[in-house]
Amino acid sequence: MIDLRSDTVTRPTAAMLAAMSTAETGDDVYDEDPSVHALEERVAALLGHEAGLFTVSGSLANVLGVRSLVAPGQELLCEERAHVVRAELGAHAVTQGVTTRTWSDQRGHVDLDAVRRLMTPDAGPYMVSTAAVAVENTHNFAGGTVQPLDTLRELRALVDPVGVRLHLDGARLWNAHVATGVALADYGRLFDTVSVCLSKGLGAPVGSVLVGSAAAVAEARVWRKRLGAGWRQAGVLAAAGLHALDHHVERLADDHAHARLIAEAVAEADPGAVDPASVETNIVILDVGERAAAVVDRARAEGVLTGIVGPGLVRLITHLDVAPADAQRAAKVLAGAVAG
Repeated sequence: MIDLRSDTVTRPTAAMLAAMSTAETGDDVYDEDPSVHALEERVAALLGHEAGLFTVSGSLANVLGVRSLVAPGQELLCEERAHVVRAELGAHAVTQGVTTRTWSDQRGHVDLDAVRRLMTPDAGPYMVSTAAVAVENTHNFAGGTVQPLDTLRELRALVDPVGVRLHLDGARLWNAHVATGVALADYGRLFDTVSVCLSKGLGAPVGSVLVGSAAAVAEARVWRKRLGAGWRQAGVLAAAGLHALDHHVERLADDHAHARLIAEAVAEADPGAVDPASVETNIVILDVGERAAAVVDRARAEGVLTGIVGPGLVRLITHLDVAPADAQRAAKVLAGAVAG
């Protein structure tokens, strides 16, 4: 089977497993794991921040990052399909008492006018005050779209005077970096906290990193333990992340090319299903209406796994385990599935 359900389904390469097997480890709850230290310091430097914290998942990194910016009873603003409000099981409300309000943008982009309209940093004793804005880059459910750097700079300029802070859900920020050539630090420095995943496009088996100020990360470390997510000899997993940073970043361009190849084949079979020009990274959203379940079932029957992510919407994501021949085969299968 060619599994396009997500880029989380990748398995460690032989070289990554070798790196894991020789990792130097220690007890990370005691803050004594040298491989974890190396990973945290490296990612923080790449993103232009003081410190980093290795976490078990991107959702946890987001929870900890938002928690450092938004107090219980305050609100977070974000796009309506953002991962923090759609795919984290209400964690920010359940564990932290954070409320949210959203704007809607077809491409998942930051809408500066909407932020300006929604933002109420000091709402008084009867309303909810805005503490932070969260941005997702790339935006998963909008089809892997990249946030324009100029817009992010304008957002920073908009929120700074009123004391509202910014969290970047950069689960696939590596993809944005490779697609645009924008330095990771040029994105990262615009935000107070940033989360990045190692277990998606980079192909590590487990893990994300939260970066921010030294004070924010120190507090996040306490909350990670408080939530039951402290871990011991995590250097085995950190070694996988370090290997991924060394070997799997620039190759993301291959995933982007494979996604565009599939989108072009599907568009040729059904021009209304997808616009290939909209495919910026490794995610393709097919708008096939009532045929969505049939498209997924037919593709599965022919050896290609995809998934439904909304009414009439089928998502596919290319990744490390999808070779060029796999992409060509998947393109043919999916083109046939949408053509009926």
